[in-house]
Amino acid sequence: MVSFLGVPVDAAYHVVSGFTGILTPALGGLAAVAAIIALTMAVRLLLVPLSLRALRGQLVQARLAPQLQALRQRYGRQPERLQREMAALYRREGTSLFAGFTPLLLQWPFLSVMYLLFRSPQVGGKPNTLLSHDLFGVPLGMHWLSGAGPASLQGAVFLGVFALLAGLCWLSARLARRMTPPATGTPAAPGGTGGSGLLLRALPYLTVVIAAFAPLAAGIYLVTSLAWSLAERGLYWKTLGRSQHRPRNPQPEVPSGAAQLP
Repeated sequence: MVSFLGVPVDAAYHVVSGFTGILTPALGGLAAVAAIIALTMAVRLLLVPLSLRALRGQLVQARLAPQLQALRQRYGRQPERLQREMAALYRREGTSLFAGFTPLLLQWPFLSVMYLLFRSPQVGGKPNTLLSHDLFGVPLGMHWLSGAGPASLQGAVFLGVFALLAGLCWLSARLARRMTPPATGTPAAPGGTGGSGLLLRALPYLTVVIAAFAPLAAGIYLVTSLAWSLAERGLYWKTLGRSQHRPRNPQPEVPSGAAQLP
């Protein structure tokens, strides 16, 4: 376990253990699973302000992409001028280059604590008793290829988790394409239909690969967190994102200091 995350992981462990004890009379063996889902949703709820800031920044970056590309083409051989023009564009839009990245970076410690909690066999030097609970008879500390193997009840439970993750990844990729449509008139990237194109299409499914090598508890956490992210992005896009994605000026803006074309 990452040492500097040990204390928050220990605190989260006691919270989930407390939830499990409270839910056990009503849910029995599913109490630990419900506690994992509940704590994951509670943490994601606390991170909503950061998530919304990241979404706003990503949409602004997508909207400015054609203008940024035009600046790179015009001033590609003048790095200092290019930096000035890009900085001026960001100032006019009230944003920055890191607007969509910084809020995501700030979320990393919180989400790392959750992931470490559900994959660590020990917490605070003691066995992680959460992993001794089960889902449909499969211990939450079990890995996909351990125990009875994939052709068993254990394998079926894991395959169900992988199928949920794959479906959520597909929906997330589809929503991302809607939120960041390619700029019209932009040529396709060289090799986009070759190896790099396959890599880009496979990248959204990296979460499924991570779950395949993690305990079942971590897989449940990943399903819950990804489902929350998808719902959050979809709701934001439906309510606010489309209006923010429209350009503020119907006519392309001439970079500062550039001569007006006839």
